[in-house]
This record gives sequence, C-alpha cells and structure tokens, in this order.
Amino acid sequence: MYLEPPPCWSKLFRLALAQLHVSKIKADNLGRAQKIVKEAAGQGAKVVVLPECFNSPYGPGFFAEYAEKIPGESTQVLSEAAKECGVYLVGGSIPEEDGGKLYNTCSIFGPDGKLLVKHRKIHLFDIDVPGKIRFQESETLSPGNCLSMFETPFCKVGVGICYDIRFAELAQIYAKKGCQLLVYPGAFNMTTGPAHWELLQRGRAVDNQVYVAAASPARDESASYVAWGHSSVVNPWGEVIAKAGSEESVVYADIDLQYLADMRQQIPITTQRRNDLYSVNSVQEG
Repeated sequence: MYLEPPPCWSKLFRLALAQLHVSKIKADNLGRAQKIVKEAAGQGAKVVVLPECFNSPYGPGFFAEYAEKIPGESTQVLSEAAKECGVYLVGGSIPEEDGGKLYNTCSIFGPDGKLLVKHRKIHLFDIDVPGKIRFQESETLSPGNCLSMFETPFCKVGVGICYDIRFAELAQIYAKKGCQLLVYPGAFNMTTGPAHWELLQRGRAVDNQVYVAAASPARDESASYVAWGHSSVVNPWGEVIAKAGSEESVVYADIDLQYLADMRQQIPITTQRRNDLYSVNSVQEG
C-alpha cells in the first residue's frame, strides 16, 4: 500500500540542482556551495541539492585526505547556508570518517539549520569495464546500512547517492513509504554517464510515478575522475523537465504534486500491483 501525503501539504514547490565545479581546495568548494545555495534561494528554490563529493575531488586516493567527522567543517557550512537561506538543503555528499571507517555521506538540513538525516551510500561503486573504466570505492569506503527519508511541508523525500540509483528496489521502497521525490547526488563518468545517467533517472521515475532529481559535479576534463555533468529532473511521466549542460550551473524545476497525483490516477499502478504474487520490502530501516 502506498502512503499519500496529508491534504494540507503544498502541491507546488521549486527545486534547484547545483552543478558545482569541484577543485582540490576544500575552502573554495565550500565557498562556492554557499554562494550557489544563496543564488538558488533567491530564485525561489525551497529544496536545493548539491552534487556527490562536492567538497573534494572524487576518487579513492582523496577520500581519506578530505574526510571529516559529522558534524564538522563542511556540514557546519551546510547548516549555516540552509538556515540563512531558509531552504531544505540536500548536501550532496562528503567523505565521512567515523570510528576508523570512511563513508560517502549525504547530510540533509532543514530551514532551521538542523540536521534532519544523513545517508551513507548503500551500494559502493565497484565496477570494471575493460578498456574504459575501473573504479573500486570499497578499497577505501564502507557501505551504509540504512534507508534515508525526510519530511518537508511539500512532500516526503527519499535519498540515494549515485550508484544507489541502479538498484530499483530502493526506489520502490521509498515510493511505497510515501516519497514523491527521490534525490540522487551523483557523479557518473564519461563511460556510464552518456549510457545510463538519464536512462536510470527516467526508469526510476516511471516505475514509481515519482519525481527524480540527480545532481552532478560540473565536468572538469583535467580531473583524475571526469564527471558527466547533466544534472537533471525527471517527472512521473518520464519526461526530463530540467537539464544542465556540462559546465557549472544551477537548474530549476517546479515540482507539481497535483500532476503526480493525476498521473497515479490515470495509470493506477500503485493500486494494481499483485501483492499476492510479489513484494519488495525493507529489512532494516535504520
């Protein structure tokens, strides 16, 4: 059974995806994030999403060097930015150190600057495409073990990080628990990006009749890991309603929850599922 939001919740709000240029200088990355959150709030955004590894270069060789506790320097900046601008801030992700282990962690802050939830990347990016790319997050990172959702006055939001988007079950559970927006800070590369970045977002959106937003770092051809870019928002019909290029930018989308409700009424898959034959359920809530 799918949960619907209370009728008092707002049906329309503006979402912003901040496609940041990420350098090797943490202070610059944090300052750029602050500036771009203010810019997005000035354009009416109520929810702002930063990219994966927004405070450091992306790669196993960087995680330990840039890792922080939470709370720490980077999350303090995020907290202050959320409070100053009065927005829900999905803080992309940072390398987190806790108990001698490293995690790829997204912290979400409310308009009062308080930490709402933190999501540790559940599925680590361990791939080997011969002749194109080999990447092993598990060489340095540990996986998270919890689903992550947070409430806003607009809708409930489910959180994943990059590779998490490939696992349809996670999105299904989020939708089943009432999430109408799924956000994925991510950093697909020049091999997987053109092949699967948009395809996966559209698939998760159509399968679950939800909005899906994915925020990438801007492309830097000189980096050791080159991000694809193209941060985008997809509606429940599977249409890309906002999309960045490869450069640093902010893209906006007006999330229309009445449109989502209409889609679910017109094509009522949420009530037509054969729960007597199959089901997808969470084992650990966190």
